[in-house]
Amino acid sequence: MAQAGIEFKNVGKRYGGERSPLVVKGISFTVPKGSLTTILGPSGCGKTTTLRMIAGLETPSSGQILIDGRDVTHLGPTERNVSMVFQSYALFPHMSVLENVSYGLSVSGVKKAEILERAHVAMSAVGLNGYDDRLPSELSGGQQQRVAVARALVLEPSVLLFDEPLSNLDARLRRSMREEIRGLQQRLGLTVAYVTHDQSEALAVSDQIIVMDQGLVAQAGTPSDLYERPCSEFVAGFMGEAMLFPGQAFADGSVQVGTLRLKALHPVQPGPIKAAIRPEAWTVGRPNDGGLKGMIAKKAYLGSIYELTVDTGLGAIFVISSDIAADWKLGESVTLNLPARGISVVPA
Repeated sequence: MAQAGIEFKNVGKRYGGERSPLVVKGISFTVPKGSLTTILGPSGCGKTTTLRMIAGLETPSSGQILIDGRDVTHLGPTERNVSMVFQSYALFPHMSVLENVSYGLSVSGVKKAEILERAHVAMSAVGLNGYDDRLPSELSGGQQQRVAVARALVLEPSVLLFDEPLSNLDARLRRSMREEIRGLQQRLGLTVAYVTHDQSEALAVSDQIIVMDQGLVAQAGTPSDLYERPCSEFVAGFMGEAMLFPGQAFADGSVQVGTLRLKALHPVQPGPIKAAIRPEAWTVGRPNDGGLKGMIAKKAYLGSIYELTVDTGLGAIFVISSDIAADWKLGESVTLNLPARGISVVPA
């Protein structure tokens, strides 16, 4: 069994007195040492409060927090070996890159020669060689983020925390920076807890994803577990915009949804179910192809895909089609089918 880098044991948090509602409601989870776990969820679900409790910026109202097997529940931020990269980066504007990266060591009384050596090692790790004398105002958003990461790395933390680190960047830079963060984590074997509300970001960087909803852990598992085997309607809808359709499961493992007889991705009990079907899972065919009959009500061309809304007997279905050569027209009759790979099922 992998050693735990971070462990929450029935941790709760409320702001105010005993009668105040819990923001985090007795959650338990483990972040394996040397892995990257994303804490994902909508605004107000408790994910940032959870991250701040790991950092020691908030004290739990109940439960226990362990880092590398050590109880840190009531220790302050400086007493636990944790570094945090904030959403705003929080760089000192009057300090150079080198001074920003070195700041944590300089206030800790580390000798100057060691400070310079460790700062340059951290800067090299994030590709900032030669940027010693630049001010934050002279850097791009991506470079500023690298400075923030280097400033966290230089402290050689047991755990590195990221709070929405890519939200201030444009789409292309977000993609490249998430790849850099993931590569750095794997190369250095860091234990990372990473908070975001972006599902695609979580899927791209994570060994484990913890989905939170209203202060509780809705589901935890690998990206493929959560995407293909959601345990609830909330997780199915939150991970990848799955639409939910009423259906019936049978003893042979098949599922009836409207006129479609489908295979479930995982074992199901016979009875009423809801099928979680993602927009990219549908294939769009011509009227005589067989399948779920419908009519194109809306379409949008996005370069590499079409976004379609198809009116069917099951209601309006949102479909993403990669068949950009097809000249779909509004009002055109089509059929929708699902490949033999199967669908996700959640309890009705």
